[in-house]
Amino acid sequence: MRSWLIGIVVFVAAAAVLVLEIVAGRILAPYVGVSLQTFTGIIGTVLAAIALGAWGGGRLADKHDPRSLLGPVLVGGGLLAVASPALVTMIGPSVPGEDPGTIVVLAFIGFFAPAAVLSMVTPIAGKLMIDSLDTAGSVVGNLSAIGTAGALFGTFVTGFILIASVPSKPITWIVGLVLIVLGIVAVSDKSRQIVVPAILAAMGVFGASAVMAAPCDYETPYSCARVATDPNRASGRVLVLDTFVNSYVDMEDPTYLSSRYALVTDAAIQTLAPEGPLDLAFIGGGGYTLPRMYQATRGGTSTVLELDPALEQISIDDLGLIEGPWLTTTIGDARLTIRHLPDDGFDVVIGDAFSGRSVPWHLTTVEFLTDVRDKLTDRGIYVMNTIDHPPTRFARAEMATIAEVFPYFAVVAPQAYLDREHGGNFVLVGSMVPIDTSAIEALVPEGEIAFSGEAAAGWFAGVAPLRDDFAPVDQMISRP
Repeated sequence: MRSWLIGIVVFVAAAAVLVLEIVAGRILAPYVGVSLQTFTGIIGTVLAAIALGAWGGGRLADKHDPRSLLGPVLVGGGLLAVASPALVTMIGPSVPGEDPGTIVVLAFIGFFAPAAVLSMVTPIAGKLMIDSLDTAGSVVGNLSAIGTAGALFGTFVTGFILIASVPSKPITWIVGLVLIVLGIVAVSDKSRQIVVPAILAAMGVFGASAVMAAPCDYETPYSCARVATDPNRASGRVLVLDTFVNSYVDMEDPTYLSSRYALVTDAAIQTLAPEGPLDLAFIGGGGYTLPRMYQATRGGTSTVLELDPALEQISIDDLGLIEGPWLTTTIGDARLTIRHLPDDGFDVVIGDAFSGRSVPWHLTTVEFLTDVRDKLTDRGIYVMNTIDHPPTRFARAEMATIAEVFPYFAVVAPQAYLDREHGGNFVLVGSMVPIDTSAIEALVPEGEIAFSGEAAAGWFAGVAPLRDDFAPVDQMISRP
């Protein structure tokens, strides 16, 4: 086999492994969510596969003619790549959960085998190209460089282009087809008999993958999105992102709020914000539940900072959002886009951005909240939705962070949450004016308690504020 063809094979195989590693995050998301733990589990699983594959490929190359191995290995890796989404879709619903063990198991089921098989390519190629110990170092170095270049290519193309423009299943089809075709080209005379079975196997695997129902209504660049009808309320719609209910919208009554945290958020705003029309900024749009509620009840303007460009269109198409001069949506990371908002321009800023159950860490820090405070009027308030469970390390750290930035602060949650007996949504408030907790408690659902001042400080006592150089949000959040 010509050396240039061997170089292409090594480049493509390495690129394919990284494409699969990146797309694995999106394929696993409907079952285990998206978090630092998710990507840690995927990266660790693929690295283990690379190590095993490199070891196994070297052993095979020493025991068998490497010319007879390269084609079958590429074909096998391609078939496994195509099968990976179907395997995850079949097994995923039976292993729900977000714990590290579940993440690793599902990553192993879907992606260990193709990554391991494709990682056999480089040592087999090395055995093919080394014909003298005098040049062994150069051959190994060249193949390592080519493989690394392929991995970089796969990383950049997938992360910057494919994920944003192509659903995950077709990405695996493209990878699989390229590998199978390249494998057939690389088949030696000794293994020519695999060509017809490989074509038949490819047809079967592609067909099975195509008919497997996708878990998403929409596969956005950032999540698997589904819209469901509330069986108990004909006009109710639920927006689910990955494993997490993101928004509830009543298509006929924009003032209807179904979730506890939304009712508590509204109670804080009713108590602290000025009467009449409001200028609001939202960090995270989701289903646009609160923006349309305030447009219906108070008027004014809503500026939504949303990372996922697909959510606005989903809200229009499936959740009844009617745009108008009152609504501005800015697509991009809120840490950056908030800097373009006018200083002293908003009565209320609402923090409701999530990646799974976690608030993105860079939207939790003193530095970010300082930017938020600068956008508020001299009577403005910041209301933030968080989710945590005992021992509530993150919720208390975020309250400490808000207290570092705002002169007045409060936390609103059921007593059992504040006592660290149970967990769920905590609504945290930072204000430029004093907070009347009794007025908030009069408006919130029964059982909600509002702590401010010394009482709130006692709740987060001993917990340091989050800062850009140390904000381990994913590790601090406890899950049920």
